[in-house]
Amino acid sequence: MSKNQPKSFKSISKEAKNRLKSGFWENCKDEWADERERARRAGVSESRAGHYFAGKVTCTIKGGDDDAFYEKVKAILVREGEVSDAIGRLTDRAVFDKLTYEEKQRYTLTLSERYLKALERYRKECEFEGRG
Repeated sequence: MSKNQPKSFKSISKEAKNRLKSGFWENCKDEWADERERARRAGVSESRAGHYFAGKVTCTIKGGDDDAFYEKVKAILVREGEVSDAIGRLTDRAVFDKLTYEEKQRYTLTLSERYLKALERYRKECEFEGRG
């Protein structure tokens, strides 16, 4: 299945069943209790901690390419902070150079959207974990 094709209902169901079998939700429940306690000790509101944790679980479930992309963005942010040429640094030149003008525009826009989502995720993590 290619990256751009939506997952089938069957594959989504199978993933959900595997999460149930593996104890994913029990682990989430335990982690959520730990996160709430940590938030209480840090003086962070429980609702803010809940939003952060829900986003974290959603990212875990989606997984895949976005996590790898997020790690690239995070590495840049940790190493150098927000830089003006982030999109250029994240561009896959081998792919980009083969695209038509219109495809390059679409690629850049999509990359920019993904970068902004990753930046928002990083800021939330920093805020919640007390790094920001």
